[in-house]
Amino acid sequence: MNNENETLSGQTNAQGDQANNQSMEALLANESLNIDLPQAGEIRKGTIASISPNQILISIGAKSEGVVAGRELEQLTQEERDALQVGQEIDVFVVNPEDDNGNVVLSLKRALEQMTWENIDKMIADEVVVDTKIIGFNKGGLIAAIGSLRGFIPSSQVSAARRAQSTGDKPEQRWQKMVGQPISVRIIEVDRERHRLILSERAASTESRSSVRDRVMSELEEGKAYTGRVTSLADFGAFININGADGLVHLSEISYDHITHPKDVLEVGQEIQVKVINIDHEKKRIGLSIRALQDDPWKNRMEKFSVGQLVEGVITRLTKFGAFARLEGDLEGLIHISELSENRVEHPKEVLKEGDVKTLRIIRIEPDQHRIGLSLRKVDSAAFADKDFKLLTQEFNSQDEE
Repeated sequence: MNNENETLSGQTNAQGDQANNQSMEALLANESLNIDLPQAGEIRKGTIASISPNQILISIGAKSEGVVAGRELEQLTQEERDALQVGQEIDVFVVNPEDDNGNVVLSLKRALEQMTWENIDKMIADEVVVDTKIIGFNKGGLIAAIGSLRGFIPSSQVSAARRAQSTGDKPEQRWQKMVGQPISVRIIEVDRERHRLILSERAASTESRSSVRDRVMSELEEGKAYTGRVTSLADFGAFININGADGLVHLSEISYDHITHPKDVLEVGQEIQVKVINIDHEKKRIGLSIRALQDDPWKNRMEKFSVGQLVEGVITRLTKFGAFARLEGDLEGLIHISELSENRVEHPKEVLKEGDVKTLRIIRIEPDQHRIGLSLRKVDSAAFADKDFKLLTQEFNSQDEE
């Protein structure tokens, strides 16, 4: 009887052990299935466990911590490394699920790139405008950052306002000063295999040419000097672009010297300082001047002349309203018909002829208009007797000193 009980008890224990073994195997199998093993090429969420100069350990929920080291660590800038903190949750890219040492090799830089590329298509579809900064340039245009990627902005896709600032023959001259400036762009072309990202500032701009002009005109101030670029030349003057809007420098406002065409002193693409002399908001016109920023040689030449002074002039032209007389060089003054004689004169030819040399009196000087008013009838006027006497005395004293 006892032997039977022992036999039955042994059988029962054996069956129990077998059942327990089967339950343990099933449990281990289930645990194995439930472990989320990292796969190469995937992006996972992780938590920074530790940071050292040679490696960063990141917990990603696997059996072992992942590591960012070697080349993957070197790809991080110092600024990016300084921003990392223990306990921080970050996205990581699985480079290798298990290296020779049993570690999961991770990359932070590639995670940023991967996630950026994944957002690119959506950004194009949604016509998203990205606010970023210009980080570099080459001979063809500008380079801007899109997340961790670098995008190229061809010069043809740079806004008119920014192109107006790009002057010079070399890329450094055209683009260097723009590095670091903010810029709004849209992505217009993607080639992921070639890591090619083409951006456009023009596509991101909602401003039309008309609205650009309105904006620039509201920002400009009459009397203030600006740097512009020559965009075109015409017989009547030169068009200068200032911050995206063209203004006109009339032929007469280009130089104090006589020129027959703007091309005599200007060329398209040339950077030039101009002064705003008129803003017509109704007609949307901007009047500019180059010579207004130059020394006026006329004023320098007029320093030797004064109102009331007697001068000698050669009659050069006769018109129905008066006669022009050359004082020296190309400096001329006008004798109005009312200043020719005390008697009524119908036409200057009754009193003068071209080539006559006459003593005249300066009765008016208008520096801003470059006008000199002369008189023939006031040469012997008593109103100027005192001035004539003083000038005559100065002349005699000067001769005595010589």
